Amino acid sequence: MAITDTEPRWYILHTYSGYESMVKDSLLRLIENNNLTDIIVDVKIPTEQTIEERATGKRKVVERKLFPCYVFIKMRYSNELWYLITSTRGVTGFVGPQGRANPVPEEEVRRMRLEDYVEDADFHPGDNVSIESGPLSGFLGVIKETNDATQRAKVEIVMFGREQEVEVDYVQLKRISEEMAQAASEEQN
Repeated sequence: MAITDTEPRWYILHTYSGYESMVKDSLLRLIENNNLTDIIVDVKIPTEQTIEERATGKRKVVERKLFPCYVFIKMRYSNELWYLITSTRGVTGFVGPQGRANPVPEEEVRRMRLEDYVEDADFHPGDNVSIESGPLSGFLGVIKETNDATQRAKVEIVMFGREQEVEVDYVQLKRISEEMAQAASEEQN
């Protein structure tokens, strides 16, 4: 497969409504089956966690797509790859003039937080943390599980008087001391 770009860049795929996850799964299978891991570097559906109130009055943390009908793909663009990707079920085309792929500008990549990465992330289960950004900003909690590959951690927080486990990006977390966590816990009681 001829490679036209030397560095992988982010591109946006338009999909049918509700097909985002299916398209992502199909692209991941395409990458694996055709050994394209060095050409297609990443596939993302940006999401955020929000608090939603149900009809029963209960509140729940739900994950929502930031850009419905869009999937973001980081790759070294080529015409052959364009054909493979646009032939994927659920994909209507690339975002760009006449369906041709236009790379996302670097400032947009940073603004959309497609590549937030914490250098030397040193979070471990049991660490006391503060959530610094996003809809859960201001909550304190304890890390239950970490995933360095995805740069996400499962954090147990107290919300609405109950312990709740939420998944948060490393870039949203700040480690706090045991004393700060204890003081905050006493303040809540």
